[in-house]
Amino acid sequence: MTVTINKMSAGKGYEYLLRTVAAGDGDRSLSTPLTRYYTEAGTPPGRWMGSGVASLETAIRVGDEVTEEQLKRLIGQGAHPITGEPLGRRYGTYDQPEAGKRRHAVAGYDLTFSIPKSASVLWGVADGGTQALIAEAHHAAVADALDFLEREVVATRVGDKGPKGAVARDEVTGVVATGFDHYDSRANDPHLHTHVVISNKVKTVRDGKWRAIDGAPLHGWVVALSELHEASFSDHLTRMLGVDWERRPRGRDRNPAWEILGVPQSLVEKFSSRTRAIDATTDRLIDEYVERHGRRPRRATIMKLRQ
Repeated sequence: MTVTINKMSAGKGYEYLLRTVAAGDGDRSLSTPLTRYYTEAGTPPGRWMGSGVASLETAIRVGDEVTEEQLKRLIGQGAHPITGEPLGRRYGTYDQPEAGKRRHAVAGYDLTFSIPKSASVLWGVADGGTQALIAEAHHAAVADALDFLEREVVATRVGDKGPKGAVARDEVTGVVATGFDHYDSRANDPHLHTHVVISNKVKTVRDGKWRAIDGAPLHGWVVALSELHEASFSDHLTRMLGVDWERRPRGRDRNPAWEILGVPQSLVEKFSSRTRAIDATTDRLIDEYVERHGRRPRRATIMKLRQ
């Protein structure tokens, strides 16, 4: 899969966003301003995305740079990134008696879009002009996937729960999102990918109120979204560079992958140290599962072990 999804909690959730997603896949100190981190680490600033940005009714436009204060307000507080006014209901906390902790509301979703490994390898060794074309194809594919998500998947729920209540899905104006480009993996391999952080606050078309995203369909569509992103990227890159693609096996427990013809698999594997570490750990977890249950785990379980 070229797309993964993670929920981000309110409160402390935005700190994770600032430490890792907004600054790169490392773990920066929160005492370092993002603007300085961008300069020192070479990570490009985040940018605003999504047609829901227009619903904020401010000077913010799609493509504008995202500031640390704006992220704190939108993701940390569920508020307008400029005025600080609450967007709908304030985030709440919920008791978890069995754990002795309080669970925070969902503040947003981190959708990570990655290009095929052979494309990242090609991007890593290419000249500046070719790198720019690969990045352009990637950004176009992310835009295609986000457009599909807004048109077909994202909505909110209204109504009352319970035996006498009824819940309906309501159309929204789009998502308010921020995109962050990263250039390598946590193992320092070339790995071009983009984190698209979608705020859980969406504006309802019917009455103009800000509500929460219906999260279940968002999770349910991730596999299809991944296929769409990969196909779109392949199409854009073939048009731009004339590359061909081939299907390569990846072992018993993984689906074959589409990779660029002419980028040797040996080179792909050389620049896949994080994947090798994941493979080794997954094999160990499968062996432990077999010892406990007396049978090999199903493919869905193996996918969870890899995650």
